[in-house]
Amino acid sequence: MKLRVLAVSVLVPAMALAAAACGGDSGETTGASGKKLKKVTLTLNWYPYGEHAPFYYGKKKGIYEKHGIDLEIKAGQGSQKTVQATGAGQTDFGWADTPALLAAVDKGMPIKSIGVFLQTTPASVQAFSSKNLKAPADLKGKKIAITAGDALSRTFPVFLKKNGLSESDVPLQNTDPAGKIAAVISGKADGLVGFANDQGPTVANKSGKPVSYLRYSDFGVNFFSNGLLVGERKLKSDKDLVKDMVAATSEAWTAAEADPQGAVASMAGASEQLPPTPVVAEQFKTTLTLLHTQATQGKAPGVNTEDDWKQTIALFQQTGVIGKAEAPSTYWSPQLAAQG
Repeated sequence: MKLRVLAVSVLVPAMALAAAACGGDSGETTGASGKKLKKVTLTLNWYPYGEHAPFYYGKKKGIYEKHGIDLEIKAGQGSQKTVQATGAGQTDFGWADTPALLAAVDKGMPIKSIGVFLQTTPASVQAFSSKNLKAPADLKGKKIAITAGDALSRTFPVFLKKNGLSESDVPLQNTDPAGKIAAVISGKADGLVGFANDQGPTVANKSGKPVSYLRYSDFGVNFFSNGLLVGERKLKSDKDLVKDMVAATSEAWTAAEADPQGAVASMAGASEQLPPTPVVAEQFKTTLTLLHTQATQGKAPGVNTEDDWKQTIALFQQTGVIGKAEAPSTYWSPQLAAQG
């Protein structure tokens, strides 16, 4: 599969917009307690869905305010655009997929991770349970909907090879992200490659049929997914704010994990595109299974290890997302990431 790197050709134009962007230097506000707060923008990877519940919960419960932050949460339009906006200074912080970050840094974007929170990939093959896909071998001859060029399509051949299959064993139907869901529901595809904490619950809700998953991580392929990002300019100019944002976000995720029902409820009214509450609940439930690797079990959300970073970097060099595997510190700032 000779698909070239995640599309980052618009990185330079995005950076050129930085001067006109309404970035993070937006001043201060006063919190309910009378405390001075810094106004901070966080741009998500997509429109709000269950994965994002901890941010809304942290805001509702005053966790961000406790750390001196008046948080504004903005919808995104894909990890690639969020990475671009964050690196260009159009938003203070971003929440995006690690492969998109790697690709951007590989192309010279001045941006760093300050902690991957979803450390077990939600990447999976999803299908109606009636398709009886219980192991990768069951994919042979099945038509699978995929979006060409994204991180999932780049790693799907690795998943197949790891499990004794070749690319020719599984016919692919290329479509956009929304089209994948429609293809499965209409029966035009037997399954799709997507995130277990995103598309699957939506498919089940819309169709009324149970969905099953072949998770990459259950079959020998794991890599980092979504995490917190900051542009290097902000990283250097306001380290205290970065530390506060990391601490608040780690605390918010810990609190949301302890109160999943309250976390889901905190998302009410977050967006016109917000899925129905049962879907949000299922999405968040699955998200909570992704917070750690074996190396970070028992640690706070957002704590990463260098070895886990090396594994992800090596995989995406292998798949052509990045040209050269640099040291983890090229992509990640461990000094400002979550601790403990």
